[in-house]
Amino acid sequence: MYKLKISVLALAIAAGLGSVAMAQTGPATNVPPLDVNGARPVPPTIAQFAAFPLMSGFVVSPDGRHMAALEGSGEERTILVWDTSDLSRPPNRLSSTQMKIRSVAFVKNDVLAVSMWQTYDYNGGGGVVKTFLSKLYLTDLEGSNWRDPMTALPTRSESEEQAARLSSPGVVDALPNDPNNILVSVGADVYRLNVRNNRAERIQRGGERTIGYETDLNGELRVRVIVDRDATGLYIATQFRTADGGWDEHARSYARDREVFSIAGFSTDPNIAYVISNRGRDKAAIFEYNVATRTIGEVLFEHPLFEATGLNIETTQGPNFGEIVSFSYGGPRTTDFPILPSYASMVDGVEQALGIEETPVRITDPATGNTRTIRYANDRYIDVISMSDDMKVAVIWAGGVNDPGEYYLLREGGALVPLAKPYPQIQAASLGSTSLVYYEARDGLDIPAFLSKPSEVLYGPGPYPTVIMPHGGPWSRDEMAWDGSMWRQLLTSRGYAVLQPQFRGSDGWGKRLWLAGDNEWGQKMQDDLDDGVRWLVSQGVAQPERVAMYGFSYGGYAAMAASVRPDGLYKCAIAGAGVSDLTRIRSSLFNNPYTREAQRDTVNGLSPVNQASRIGIPIMVFHGVRDQTVQLEQSDAFVRNARASGQDVQYTVLEDYGHGPSWTRAIAAQQLSLIDEYLKTGCGGSGL
Repeated sequence: MYKLKISVLALAIAAGLGSVAMAQTGPATNVPPLDVNGARPVPPTIAQFAAFPLMSGFVVSPDGRHMAALEGSGEERTILVWDTSDLSRPPNRLSSTQMKIRSVAFVKNDVLAVSMWQTYDYNGGGGVVKTFLSKLYLTDLEGSNWRDPMTALPTRSESEEQAARLSSPGVVDALPNDPNNILVSVGADVYRLNVRNNRAERIQRGGERTIGYETDLNGELRVRVIVDRDATGLYIATQFRTADGGWDEHARSYARDREVFSIAGFSTDPNIAYVISNRGRDKAAIFEYNVATRTIGEVLFEHPLFEATGLNIETTQGPNFGEIVSFSYGGPRTTDFPILPSYASMVDGVEQALGIEETPVRITDPATGNTRTIRYANDRYIDVISMSDDMKVAVIWAGGVNDPGEYYLLREGGALVPLAKPYPQIQAASLGSTSLVYYEARDGLDIPAFLSKPSEVLYGPGPYPTVIMPHGGPWSRDEMAWDGSMWRQLLTSRGYAVLQPQFRGSDGWGKRLWLAGDNEWGQKMQDDLDDGVRWLVSQGVAQPERVAMYGFSYGGYAAMAASVRPDGLYKCAIAGAGVSDLTRIRSSLFNNPYTREAQRDTVNGLSPVNQASRIGIPIMVFHGVRDQTVQLEQSDAFVRNARASGQDVQYTVLEDYGHGPSWTRAIAAQQLSLIDEYLKTGCGGSGL
């Protein structure tokens, strides 16, 4: 089993499968090929965009004998479990009647971890709080024995038992070399949980400052990460376990400096750890770290243009135990860099079998302004989703930024068996094309962006009505990958060009761009968005009188800010779950306490709520009633003031919608329809 140490690292694998060939038969979807005989592609309907994937979430058991996935049908998701040696046999079907299934994973060969959720209301003192409740359950492959790990944890009072019923553990380490136990965390406490008898013992009691742990190759807790403040400011401290069981601080990184010092894994030498760090450089690299001497050693991996984001280590006892399988970096999307020869050979073989090609891509470094061209799998690429410990069974996804693609099973002998298309109802040809571009901000900073153009077959060569779509966060970034929200695909399929600027304050493009956004909310961060509009017009992509802004979360804030800026460039704006009052969000925006504290000192600038009565363009606002990340009051207050402006202000509160996935397909369709209809017939009365 491969240990993944960095949250943004997609699952990577190692394999020794030799050559790869496409199998001619297998359990492929029975949907016929799309776009046959040169027919014009048909844009998907709202219902097709809002539907669950037909199949998704494929995972392979550690021994490779079983494969699980989620089947979407209407409002339900069902877990299917196959015997990989004979896919013609009907799979086991595991369903739920009370909570909804969100994901599935193997923690042992015969034990599944299933994440579920449901709506949940409680009395918060000031009234009823509407939110969601998430739970993790364990079950066998037949779904005949479901267990709540929280019932295994020791409780001492009725209130603790009540809290346990409403809480859910996180898996710290699946302990691939232990057939019976896994490590789970509840808050900052860590437990060893026996998945056979559902009994647990606490092995680490944490404190309120603890935000995470790291284990070594033997599954032992070796690193603790805490967050605190001192006279200098907020910091993250990395502590290593001492011989007597205590904790000793090795590094302290201050949020204001945006320094990264993160343990990414351990080698077979207990004194050698692997560290991701950007100290003294613009972009993070991966180094050896000597725990005994407290020294950073040689660079193991760095990319000249992008941030190193993680590494993948073989943690299962065997011939490759402790070896680095691959590194990853944050290119146009999170990208694997193979190291283990057998893994590199497997990836090459799959890419050749599926016709994956690299094409030239122009890259500009925001830190230096230097430009170079690299070769990259730009239009179509593969992801190795899951793989067995013996490296003989794997699930591969192949698709593109505007192609939902297809899943394949790779088995020993090199045969790729088609499994299913997640969205067979969506014709990729109707969704246009996406490319990485750069433009210069008014102060000279180079801004990366993803530009999506609609299908020329359907909408001609342009210029097009255009939507500027800033991401949330703002300490986040977009990737040139399939967009699960369906926002970008919805817009391009309707004939709009879409620009996703990686404005200053975006994370993942280097320290210079990241730091440049501090205390520039609604100011230079907003200038970057407007400068993107001017660049699109100069390039003949955008029609200057037909530009709108749509964003969600921080992007919703940016849409609100666009509506109050004088001499704006937008015909209208759409704000989803937008932040309007900066004073309030400094203490309440982020659920994660570190994120809240880390960003607090950088959140300063324009509060749209204070100028909402002077908005200069029509705006449509929507917000989920169950949103506990950005409170509903943020949109309520903005809309209340904006309606005094005389502009057209439309407002929809979505029932059973939070700050992300929709509870029902009907709500998902409603959200997409709001955007679609407003740009078609609203936006001041005549559409965009």
